Amino acid sequence: MSTTQIDRLRELLEPLAAERGMDLEDVRLTPAGKRRVLRIVVDTDEGVGLEACAELSRAASAALDAADALGSAPYVLEVSSPGADRPLTEPRHYRRALGRLIKAKLHEGGELTARITGVDDSGLDLEVPGVKGRRPTARRVEFAEIAAARVEIEFNRPAAGDGADGGDDNDDNDDESQKEA
Repeated sequence: MSTTQIDRLRELLEPLAAERGMDLEDVRLTPAGKRRVLRIVVDTDEGVGLEACAELSRAASAALDAADALGSAPYVLEVSSPGADRPLTEPRHYRRALGRLIKAKLHEGGELTARITGVDDSGLDLEVPGVKGRRPTARRVEFAEIAAARVEIEFNRPAAGDGADGGDDNDDNDDESQKEA
């Protein structure tokens, strides 16, 4: 598969996701025996549920077939949300993780585990947990300083007022809708 094919698929699918208020995060086409698997990953600020994935799957399937974007070879279409372990690469990913604990590798300075307390166009405000009973400390990190980052899964996440967002924990947005064409 060529980059241009992925670009054409993205051009076809991006408007369908946008019409539904979703960001198209990833498009991947991989061989799977005699078929191919087209994986579409979408997200919103509120997370993506099963019904939204199913609706986009139906629209994407119809558009792919009408445009003959994948030719006559059979394919499996999967539409899903990015999941809790996806890399944080865009400012919107960090905004969606507000209140969450993240682990970030910095270009200079090693690793940092901290809770996101604020996000703006240039970087993050973080609360670094204290060690051995010490108080947490505030730290500012610019996006340019971050080499890679992911949300840390917390089984005992603090409630609202304890440094977290207290919002709905959308870790159950890993629903997938599959359609075979």
